[in-house]
Amino acid sequence: MRPLAQLDIGRRQITLEVVSLPIRTEPVADHLGGLDPETLIHAFRIMHLSRRLDDREITLKRQNRIFFQISGAGHEAVQVAAALALRPGQDWIYPYYRDRALCLALGVTPLEMLLQAVGAAADPASGGRQMPSHWGSPKLNIVTSSSPTGTQFAQAAGCAEAGRYLNKDSGAITLVTSGEGATSEGEFWEALNIACLERLPLVFLVEDNGYAISVPVEVQTAGGNVSQLVSGFPGLFRQEVDGLDFLASHRAMSAAARYCREGNGPALVHAHVIRLLSHSLSDDERLYKTAAERAFEAERDPVLTFPRWLANQGLLDRQRLQLVTHEVEEEVQQATEQALRAAPPARESALVNLYSPKQASASTQPQFEGPPATMVDAINRTLAEEMRRDSMIVVFGEDVADSSREENLCEVKGKGGVFKATAGLQREFGSERCFNTPIAEASIVGRAIGMATRGLKPVPEIQFLDYIWPAMMQIRNELATFRWRSNGGFSCPVVIRVPIGGYLNGGAIYHSQSGEVEFTHIPGLRVVMPSNALDACGLLRTALRSDDPVLFLEHKKLYREPYNRSPHPGKDYLIPFGKARVVKTGANLTVVTYGAIVQKSLQAALQVEKRNPHASIEVIDLRSLSPYDWEAIRASVAKTSRAIVAHEDTISWGYGAEIAARISSELFDMLDAPVRRVGALDTWVGYHPQLEGAILPQVEDLAREMDSLLAY
Repeated sequence: MRPLAQLDIGRRQITLEVVSLPIRTEPVADHLGGLDPETLIHAFRIMHLSRRLDDREITLKRQNRIFFQISGAGHEAVQVAAALALRPGQDWIYPYYRDRALCLALGVTPLEMLLQAVGAAADPASGGRQMPSHWGSPKLNIVTSSSPTGTQFAQAAGCAEAGRYLNKDSGAITLVTSGEGATSEGEFWEALNIACLERLPLVFLVEDNGYAISVPVEVQTAGGNVSQLVSGFPGLFRQEVDGLDFLASHRAMSAAARYCREGNGPALVHAHVIRLLSHSLSDDERLYKTAAERAFEAERDPVLTFPRWLANQGLLDRQRLQLVTHEVEEEVQQATEQALRAAPPARESALVNLYSPKQASASTQPQFEGPPATMVDAINRTLAEEMRRDSMIVVFGEDVADSSREENLCEVKGKGGVFKATAGLQREFGSERCFNTPIAEASIVGRAIGMATRGLKPVPEIQFLDYIWPAMMQIRNELATFRWRSNGGFSCPVVIRVPIGGYLNGGAIYHSQSGEVEFTHIPGLRVVMPSNALDACGLLRTALRSDDPVLFLEHKKLYREPYNRSPHPGKDYLIPFGKARVVKTGANLTVVTYGAIVQKSLQAALQVEKRNPHASIEVIDLRSLSPYDWEAIRASVAKTSRAIVAHEDTISWGYGAEIAARISSELFDMLDAPVRRVGALDTWVGYHPQLEGAILPQVEDLAREMDSLLAY
């Protein structure tokens, strides 16, 4: 019987048989999975390094020197195996918070990880803005990650799609990882559908440790096995593997990567792993895991079983093991000391990289040509002009293409959007640049985020603002945070076009709502809303040339109005964000408004002035809601000393409340009367025209408030 030797590795003890065989140096054998001994030893080193970094962060958290910790313990084997199947710097990775070993294997350093743990300004992933284990590295194509579960799936689909658009022969793939709990999110299924529809080079790695915090997999997933649930997806290559077995994991991941690189479509690897610690240090797994279950998991720890296997194969002796573990200990200690000396982010850096420092050119003078065109025609023409100018622009959404069945285009006129805003774009630019999507708003926006990450300029359309809400997580927690949370490492210049508003009659609850204030409240997102064809052209062009995400709101009622038409102002006409337009000058009252209320305010002002010849009313069209033109408001109120803020949305907690509050706060000494607001009743828009008319603000409502304020 061979003698036994025990080594302490951190807080764990490895028992190795002391063998007299030399380290293997012969050619790689099949039983090693085609990997040479040094690669296998390096894989163990990364696994052990990952665990020791977890251990060190736990110690630092208990010393109150960092503020959060979440562990990847038990996931290391499949993660390192996944990294070996990838091409760092060529493939793209969407990791999740347990992927410490994966990121280490791809090239993220222990120091970089610990800089994030302490929240240092020098943290290359976020500059101290994100919690630990929120990975990101532009140089390694590790896309900035976030806390929401499942949002990464649709983004990864967009990333894979963009990679194929940019270079279909590159062989590059995208890897997206997740725990099994996040596969309950709708975006997992939406992304699988897209990936299979488009045969994308996308690998899904599900690291199934059996628990979503405290919820066991049999409660989370029907049948307790996600790879069985996805078996019906056509073209999806599936591998279910013991994620604690490094060689089996490497075989599965290599096969999945090869399947995708060869252009066959997407792959899913379902790896069964263990979670050796609680969900995070804010959780206590002893409250829901039995002692026997925890002991059984500890016996299967890959950081202990893998070096035993290496020793049994004659690949790792006691001396080499000691050397590896000593090197790791030294590396972790040095990184810890350096990270703890690092400076925190400066207080004045809080707004840095919220928006891009690169802005579209300043306003240009229009060079009018042709007859007056409607607002929807101006939008269509501007899209076409910019698509000719920039091959990175892609337009997609529900019903935006002329016909998904291209063979029909010779016989049919084509759809081109429910309001015809995208008519003809597919015919001119092809189905790669203008295409229809499934009815899945979250994945429409998520897909756009992934495309933008790769350098495309996606212009997704959400058919009605009333249906944007499934995409709210992608917009608020992903799109708008991308630049800030990565401290400028990544940008996301998506332009989301959205028809909005009522006054068309018959739209009722689900085709007439406003709701712009929910989006102006989001830092990092530009929000604009033109009221006429000229402004639509200039603002849309600015949005398409901007380096920031933009929500471009198009009022449905204004698409084809006769009064707001304009000749084409030229293919370089731009209107900068944050610049209002005084549509009517006046001296006694300021009306601040936008959208469909601009024309109603003009009509009301004329009525009031006709009754009161001594009064003149100034009307300001904000055009840009975030940012908005405070200087224009200030200058007007300083002149008139009275102000009304009017909008179509419900009056309570509406966009006008912020403007009114700021006028009252900062311009109080200029006012001769209280600031008034005009808006819709605090209810939903009704179907019958009489009911809709009573709910939405009308000309007479505006005129009544103008009369009242002038008489104050």
